[in-house]
Amino acid sequence: MSDTTLTWLGHSAFRLDTASGKRIYVDPFLNGNPKCPEAEQTPERVDMIALTHGHGDHVGDTVDLAQKHGSTVVALVELAAWLGRNGVDNDQIRGPNRGGTVEVDGVAFTPTIAFHSGSAPDGSYGGEPSGIVVRADGKTIYFAGDTCAFGDMQLISRIHEPDIAVLPIGDYFTMGPKEAAVAVELLGVKRIVPCHWGTFSVLTGTPDALRALVAGDVTIEQLEPGDSVTV
Repeated sequence: MSDTTLTWLGHSAFRLDTASGKRIYVDPFLNGNPKCPEAEQTPERVDMIALTHGHGDHVGDTVDLAQKHGSTVVALVELAAWLGRNGVDNDQIRGPNRGGTVEVDGVAFTPTIAFHSGSAPDGSYGGEPSGIVVRADGKTIYFAGDTCAFGDMQLISRIHEPDIAVLPIGDYFTMGPKEAAVAVELLGVKRIVPCHWGTFSVLTGTPDALRALVAGDVTIEQLEPGDSVTV
């Protein structure tokens, strides 16, 4: 069995390739994402898509990818309904709510709380933002989504025990390095993959700034778009 790998595609877009061969895209903002490598903008295979919330820089190419590849899409119930009205076959959609878990071909998805604003890409109501915990082949990844730090990250850690936490650090639209350092402490996770940084000029937070604020036994995985880490 191969390793499970996590590939950053710029901004908050990720590709998760599981040890058992499933290919999952999280917040697949590929086309229009100035940091997404050109080679990653037209995926050859998409088994599943998981969305944290409805903003356009997270929903991204979901509808086109789901139509082209027949992908299963996991999104909070209101955003799932929006996707169904906008071109994704309802049979491909799973719409849990926070605390609920859905399993797709051996991969489990559990939405968590997040603190951010929310709408669908067209400005209509798309439900509240969330994070999402993905579990596959014995590995657990917590994607915080767009959020500030919040105390219940301790509960997310206690309940889900993630191996890696993917945290936004860019500031302005999400928490910056100072808040993200507190999030790292609350989560107690020893490996962090920063995201939502460097895409636009207002996103000034950097992995180096985060690294300077966290304890020495925490690994900050400083990826460039297209880079991967083993989970």
